[in-house]
Amino acid sequence: MRTIMLAALSATLLAACSDANEAAEDRLEKSAETSASVAGPVPAAFGLSEAELLNADIVGAEGKEVGDVAQVLRASDGKVDRLLVEVEGSNPDRYVELPILGLRTVVNGDDTDLATSLTRADLMAMPEVPLPKA
Repeated sequence: MRTIMLAALSATLLAACSDANEAAEDRLEKSAETSASVAGPVPAAFGLSEAELLNADIVGAEGKEVGDVAQVLRASDGKVDRLLVEVEGSNPDRYVELPILGLRTVVNGDDTDLATSLTRADLMAMPEVPLPKA
């Protein structure tokens, strides 16, 4: 009986954490889209607008996708200096701040991605950026 109650409590707590994470990710996405809309078509970095940066994948040292741009971050002077990146295949989702220094654009057909010399393992080793809970 005690085992069943503990399992039920664990499932409830996991569901609550999952819901909170999903809500935080939804707020992040909405905030990023609003910022991109306000910024408009003006180039933010690499000749790309905020919206184009948000659509870019981060391609790692091995030529494979290692992350997705979740938010464009700016220094106090208003210039883009880093990107909030969701690490590809992380579970739960893991976010890190990736400096734009050292990134370069890579065009693949109609897509423009950002290439880094880092691997997915390098991104996983970076400090995690927790998403605000409320």
